[in-house]
This record gives sequence, C-alpha cells and structure tokens, in this order.
Amino acid sequence: MSHPLNGVAALPHLGVIRAQGEEAAKFLHNQLTQDFALLQPGEARLAAFCTAKGRMLASFIGCKRGSDEILLVCSRDVLPAALKRLSMFVLRSKVKLSDATAELALYGLVGEPAATADPPWTVREAAGALRVQLYPADGQPRALWIGPAGAPAPAQPDLPLSLWQWAEVRSGVATVTQPIVEAFVPQMLNYESIGGVNFKKGCYPGQEVVARSQFRGTLKRRAFVVHSAGELVAGQEVFRSAEPEQPAGLVAEAAPAPEGGWDAIASLQLSAADAGDLHAGRADGPALKLLPLPYLLLADV
Repeated sequence: MSHPLNGVAALPHLGVIRAQGEEAAKFLHNQLTQDFALLQPGEARLAAFCTAKGRMLASFIGCKRGSDEILLVCSRDVLPAALKRLSMFVLRSKVKLSDATAELALYGLVGEPAATADPPWTVREAAGALRVQLYPADGQPRALWIGPAGAPAPAQPDLPLSLWQWAEVRSGVATVTQPIVEAFVPQMLNYESIGGVNFKKGCYPGQEVVARSQFRGTLKRRAFVVHSAGELVAGQEVFRSAEPEQPAGLVAEAAPAPEGGWDAIASLQLSAADAGDLHAGRADGPALKLLPLPYLLLADV
C-alpha cells in the first residue's frame, strides 16, 4: 500500500511578504529571530517575529530571490497584521515591504516529488522557481515550491490540502496562525531545535525574553506531536484530569489523520507531558496520546 503522503498540493492557506531593497537582509536581521544578514542563495531561514515580550506574532520561511529581495512565506491569516507591524519599523531603512501573495504560486511537495539528499532549509532554484527543502513528515521528504503566478506547477496537484496539513503536523514544525498569535515564545514550539532561533545574533523584538528562556532554565513548555480520536483545533486548551481548572497546554496546529482521528502539535507543560492523562478542551474531553517527535530537541543533542 502506497504512503498517503505522496504528491503535490496547492497551498492557498499561505501567503508571502516581499522585502526588497539594498537593506532588506539587514532590516529582517534586526526584526526576526534568525540570522538574515548572512543569508545566502541556496539557504532558507525559519524565523519568528515576536512582540517585545517574546511572544510570536508570526512565523516565516525566508529565502532570497535575487541580491536584494527576500521572500517570507507565512500563514495568510496573520500576514496583514505582521506586514503592518513590520512596516512600522522600516523608518529610514532602504527596504520596501509588500504583500506578494497574488504574484506568486505556492505548492507543497511530499514523498517522491520532494525526494532529495538536501537537508532542511536548503534552497534549489530552477526555471525562475525556488524549492525549499523542509523537515520530513512520517518518514516522507517534503519541500515548498515558490514560483511566479501562472507558471506551470512542479507537477499536477494531486494531494488534498488536508493531507499536506497533516504532513505539517507530523513534521513537528508548527506555523503560527491567528488562533495562536502571542500564545508562545519560540522555544515553546521547539523553534530553537529546528533552525528557528539564532542565539548569537544581535537584538530583535523580544530577544531578551527568548534568550532568558533558553539560558536561565525558565522554559517549562515544549511542543509535542499528539493524537486524539476526537477533533482537535488550533487554540484549543489541553487539560489533565487531576487538574480540571488549570490548562496544561495549548494546541498549536491540527489536522485530520488519514487512518482516523486527529493529529496535532501541542505545546504542553513538561510536568503535564510527563504525568500523562491529557485531554483536549476539558478535563474529561478526548484523550491525547503523545507520539514521538520526528527530530531531536537541542537539549538532547
């Protein structure tokens, strides 16, 4: 039986912010959690845009297209607010920010169409399109294809969006969407372990909080992949039966599983994850089963 994650999917739930100008990389370097000053063609960056308190407003996959142009792929529902807030900091910087969603086509490749020996966050360019290698899902390779609107797709789209979204969940790499805006510091979604935070770079909004969480042992929540027989949705609280009044976590991203039930990325209190007996929505809600993370946490390397 073939793996359900194999094919090409159109990605209408994603959008693109374009940063263009001779100081585009410098500007993004000063605003996001990853190093954009040293971003080269052939490389992509996973990054978060945070409040001054270190809470994530948006997450981006960023890559260069030309010497003075950087594309930031994000969830379409957070794009307008993120673009507006980023634009507040442009001031005299030689960079122009715009919504380039209508000018670009986005496709997700998984399984055979995404097969390569390239590690995650590698970019290949061909025929005017960029292909970003992502973290695998359920053992299957994944890639993001970014090309001009109206250009031929990398292959005939034959994968339902729901299966691509399940692949996103199974990769363990959460995308910030509207229901979870300002809910997490990056480490609560394991971003420091999957290439989303650079602790050697200079200041950016929320940098002190993010660094303190990392180096002072104050982080008490981590992202886990979970399964439930009941429906799961982003922004849904998680409870333990023993503590029905106090949420023990929050669902960050969810999708129906092909074989039934729902899978999700949930940010959980470490103590609650260790204790188990977790339920979605309420203390007697659908039970959650923890699944193995598909990558190692930085602390375990």
